[in-house]
Amino acid sequence: MNALLTKVLGEKRKEVDTLKKEGISRNRDNDLGATRDLKRALSIPNRINLIAEIKFVSPSAGIIREQEDPISIARIYVKAGAAALSLLTDKRFFSGDIKYLPRLKRELPVPIVRKDFIIDEMQVRESFEWGADAILLIARIISRRKLKIFLRMCQSLGMAALTEVHDQNDVSKALDCGADIIGINNRDLDTFKVDLATTISLAPLVPAGHIIVSESGISNSRDVRALQRVGVQAILVGTALMKSKDMEKKARDLIQDGAIDDGQD
Repeated sequence: MNALLTKVLGEKRKEVDTLKKEGISRNRDNDLGATRDLKRALSIPNRINLIAEIKFVSPSAGIIREQEDPISIARIYVKAGAAALSLLTDKRFFSGDIKYLPRLKRELPVPIVRKDFIIDEMQVRESFEWGADAILLIARIISRRKLKIFLRMCQSLGMAALTEVHDQNDVSKALDCGADIIGINNRDLDTFKVDLATTISLAPLVPAGHIIVSESGISNSRDVRALQRVGVQAILVGTALMKSKDMEKKARDLIQDGAIDDGQD
């Protein structure tokens, strides 16, 4: 495992220990309403459905965009037609914050995905209490037993799970555990190399009836159309959007690029 990922997970275990000692700091507010259906939002046919990510910093890319109000960015994404939003909540390495989840839920109409390194049941429950409609589960860092538990917890809470995979073993693990939204991460967590061929090779392994989301390294019409041709229904894009001078146009272009697969490159 990459040294940086090892460090991230070490910090995350400390956070979980603190969470277990202090407890979850809030209960889900009644005004947040019911959880929104991520699978349904990503199932609109004849288009690429965009999960637009709010991410200011990453360990591999450094500062992506100067800090500003995540809600204003979310509004831009939704105006452009994003099907869902992804919020980085890890503070130490991504400068994220879970405190924005309730505001996003109150002010935007689309499903909100909490993106973090979920390694314990307490984090799953915490995500629900803070207003998440879905969470990211990384198959590579979770045992098969825990992945099953987390997926069952999500189902019982009414949340969706975007289960992230990177190789054939991850795909088998995710499917065996009951995952129905499969996120194929084009970034190798060991080397941080990004290659869209990862999605192209793994997408055919995912049975019909599942949602396939391609993650990382997607930035233009060529990428979107290549992914669409292998059955990808949705893309998760963060860096390309956050780096753009016109985020609304960039998001709209990505969605429109996937509206019709005309076979052109």
